[in-house]
Amino acid sequence: MGIWIATAVCALLVIYLVWIYNGLVTLRNRVSNGWAQIDVQLKRRHDLIPNLIESVKGYMTHERGIIDEIARARSQAIAAGSNIEARATAENTLGRSLRSFIVQAEAIPQLRASENMASLQEELSSTENRIAFARQYYNDSVMQYNTAIETVPRNVFAGMFGFAAKTLFEADEGDRAPVAVRF
Repeated sequence: MGIWIATAVCALLVIYLVWIYNGLVTLRNRVSNGWAQIDVQLKRRHDLIPNLIESVKGYMTHERGIIDEIARARSQAIAAGSNIEARATAENTLGRSLRSFIVQAEAIPQLRASENMASLQEELSSTENRIAFARQYYNDSVMQYNTAIETVPRNVFAGMFGFAAKTLFEADEGDRAPVAVRF
């Protein structure tokens, strides 16, 4: 009788470990999926930038600095790859540059009247909203995952199975400040 109880306890313990492990894997996969969704939207933004710059080049010859800044920020964002902290910093810089660029472009009457520019602005705005939603989903997933691996009893098993904390995709201080308008 005692052997049956010991076997049942061991079986329940194994089932519990499998349940914890599978739960942690599920949360880790949600984080990976969240990052993939952000990455898709950031790629979409990166693809829009050359068209946006090309459509305003002739009108903004006196604003060459902002165009170069956007190109440089885009290159840094692409070069950051999957390093979330470096990518977040680079993407936040790119976002600020784009907002400043749009404000300056709107000050040019010919650009405001351009259907192509209006279409690109709408597409960029839509993409920025998608990035914000994807970032929110990712950060929510990271919070759930990090909480799971830090709470008892999962923290014991998370360490044994090599689950490590993930980094949030946070806005930096520059994103919290209003856009500076320069004419």
